[in-house]
Amino acid sequence: MSASAVFVLDLKGKVLICRNYKGETDMSEIDHFLPLLMVQEEEGLLCPVLTHGNVHFLWIKHSNLYLVATTNKNANASLVYAFLYKLVEVFTEYFTELEEESIQDNFVVVYELLDELMDFGFPQTTDSKILQEYITQEGTKLEVTKARVPTTVTNAVSWRSEGIKYKKNEVFIDVIESINVLVNANGTVMSSDIVGSVKLKTMLSGMPELRLGLNDRVLFALTGRDKGKTVSIEDVKFHQCVRLSRFESDRTISFIPPDGESELMSYRINTHVKPLIWIESVVEKFSHSRVEIMVKAKGQFKKQSVANNVEVRIPVPSDADSPKFKTSTGHAKYVPEKNLVVWTIKSFPGGKEFLMRAHFGLPSVENAEMEGKPPITVKFEIPYFTVSGIQVRYMKIIEKSGYQALPWVRYITQSGDYQLRST
Repeated sequence: MSASAVFVLDLKGKVLICRNYKGETDMSEIDHFLPLLMVQEEEGLLCPVLTHGNVHFLWIKHSNLYLVATTNKNANASLVYAFLYKLVEVFTEYFTELEEESIQDNFVVVYELLDELMDFGFPQTTDSKILQEYITQEGTKLEVTKARVPTTVTNAVSWRSEGIKYKKNEVFIDVIESINVLVNANGTVMSSDIVGSVKLKTMLSGMPELRLGLNDRVLFALTGRDKGKTVSIEDVKFHQCVRLSRFESDRTISFIPPDGESELMSYRINTHVKPLIWIESVVEKFSHSRVEIMVKAKGQFKKQSVANNVEVRIPVPSDADSPKFKTSTGHAKYVPEKNLVVWTIKSFPGGKEFLMRAHFGLPSVENAEMEGKPPITVKFEIPYFTVSGIQVRYMKIIEKSGYQALPWVRYITQSGDYQLRST
């Protein structure tokens, strides 16, 4: 079971627009939502589900709006919340900003979208690219571009239109991994993991069937092959186009792709990661009037690789002034409004080591001891490299017309939440 009705309210609880999908709950029940919410806020017991009698309100807040679904049944709450967040995503793609004004200015389009996104309380077409084929926005007018119902509404492949044609058939695959690392003041890695995603840019004619092969440890164990480096992929989340039953039975990633750009899958790898850029810092204070900071950065990745647009952010006392810098490479600048020195290195080859020295005047060094010591953070991007070792082994493209298509693969590793605490 899903939602009986969906409402969009302003912060005062006034209904801007609503859609009654099943007629199971009295629409005037929404008047109880904001008073219930305010009581909970006062008691400090804010809950994502509010109840009045036998009616449940499942809600989220976005900008200056509340999006609320009502039901009097034992609804699938995760499905309802996924739908509410999808509403926000679709409205944002249509109107750029989702707020009270954009709802009022595009009332007809919003109502049409509510009509198509859900039917009798169950989510239907939720892909904005498909919706934009037949619900277009022109000022505040609605223009229905097709008199007939598009095939995507009735077709099982609701994320892709029929009749797509390209002169050159290609698929671009980006494997992007973000590294999260926390290092304590003693230089010990306290926590680390890798969050990855496989993104597609699909430029293929017709209705192609794609099969993606990765060096997945479970797959290799199933098939009895154990050659070469394999990766244990966890917390996998797929785009709706992937046939989950096929993946569960034999780990094959089989799908008919959306046209254009999409995220095919995301994953997490919980593993001990050696920090790719290691930072050491020494802070010296002199005679209560100045402080010197020396920072050493070392690339702990293979020499053939290069980290691009590296930013090392070093916190400094809030009353520091008169900055002077020396760097063995790159450029350092003081950002006083954030109490940071930002050391930028455009190109950082693996195995290299660089130094940066900063000198500051410090009028009131006694107060500095009272301040907390924020960590040093690092931002970077390393192309043609994945820290997990994940690889695209193959991409098969099958289409009934039998055309030849080229897959292109690119690997990128970048910093996620990357923090090194200093002494």
